[in-house]
Amino acid sequence: METATHSAFLTHWTYNQLVTMGVPETTAIYLNMLLLFTVVLLLVYAAGTVSRKLMVGAAQKFSSRTTTQFDDLLIRNNVFTHLAKVVPLIIVVQALPLVFADFPAWIKPLRTLTDVYTVLLSIWVIRAFLRTIKDFMKGTDLFRDKPVDSFLQVISIFLYFVGGLLIFSLLTGKEVWAFITAMGAASAILLLVFKDTILGFVASIQVSTNDMVRIGDWITMEKYGADGDVIEINLTTVKVQNWDKTITTIPTYYLISDSFKNWRGMQRTGGRRIKRSIHLKISSIKYLSQDDIKRLSKIQLIQKYLEERNEQINTYNKENEIDKSLLINGRNLTNAGVFRAYASAYIEKNQFVHKELTMMVRQLEPTTTGMPIELYVFANDVRWAYYEGIMADIFDHLLAAVKYFDLEVFEHPAADDMRYLSNSLAGTRMPGYVAEAMQN
Repeated sequence: METATHSAFLTHWTYNQLVTMGVPETTAIYLNMLLLFTVVLLLVYAAGTVSRKLMVGAAQKFSSRTTTQFDDLLIRNNVFTHLAKVVPLIIVVQALPLVFADFPAWIKPLRTLTDVYTVLLSIWVIRAFLRTIKDFMKGTDLFRDKPVDSFLQVISIFLYFVGGLLIFSLLTGKEVWAFITAMGAASAILLLVFKDTILGFVASIQVSTNDMVRIGDWITMEKYGADGDVIEINLTTVKVQNWDKTITTIPTYYLISDSFKNWRGMQRTGGRRIKRSIHLKISSIKYLSQDDIKRLSKIQLIQKYLEERNEQINTYNKENEIDKSLLINGRNLTNAGVFRAYASAYIEKNQFVHKELTMMVRQLEPTTTGMPIELYVFANDVRWAYYEGIMADIFDHLLAAVKYFDLEVFEHPAADDMRYLSNSLAGTRMPGYVAEAMQN
């Protein structure tokens, strides 16, 4: 009652002063309103500036004395900045009856606008607080690789939905339930409009529950050109930073509807697979004579192997009275088989091969490009550049070692080979052509 009395006194005092100065009454009413409105604006600006500096400053002093990062994140996400806007809002609400005392019809619409702003300010404060929670959770080991963004986006959508209902109710003067009832008739349209959001929400829950993808995982999804690390998982999309530093955006729902490869298991085991073949020229494969065996026995990695295998084969051939005047009779060593033994011994001794995972050198089915000798092993360093270096070193060595076993690596003829062959054939026929031409 006392406040209202003071407000009325101030309003009439400024009005009376204007009238005393000779201003017409009608004009004095509008000038009085503009004058009070200007004073309130200045007061709101000053109050907002002071309250923001006081509140943010106090929060910064408090955060500097604590070890937790949560209060720092509150400041960074402007939680206190938004809270400081409450003081100017209170001043505006209290000043409306004073400023527009001579225009009572304006007070209710303006009060409605302040109520709408109150709803929006509440949403901003809650949103800033949710961003703080998201940043804090992402900084913990428990939630660093979890799709926190997806769940917070769902909360934000619900928050905006509730805020929209309240604003609708304030602007129309109707109950919230009336709007919800009206929406029931348009539910099919809403489902169509929010189809991607609903599918993304369901997919986010399944991805998180089944632990299919985490932030930081290396995934490959060839259909969408994605091959790199997951840097963000939100309600509708998954962002993948490819190895060429480009960003591929994949709809979250496609992670459960399409196939993709997650390399997390490889990274967790500490071994990355090497699966590559050397194609031997089939015509270079042969039986080994005793002289060949004696020569190859100088290779340290297979010296013991050759001695044991040669003794076993000779014993078998003698016991079965095999005629060894032809190498094809009985059991024999082949240069391809000895090369496989050498490759196996080499990878077993290689310090960059993971010894606790599969190590295998196998022969695949011969093709038109020769007989593949495949290495199936795991490098003990999953980093891409180091992995490529390990694989290159292994195959550099084996490709250089092939010739010591009288083997050849298959390769298609190059253009120079074809020109050399053509010139050679032309050279052998030239004397005949020359002789024929001379006879003619």
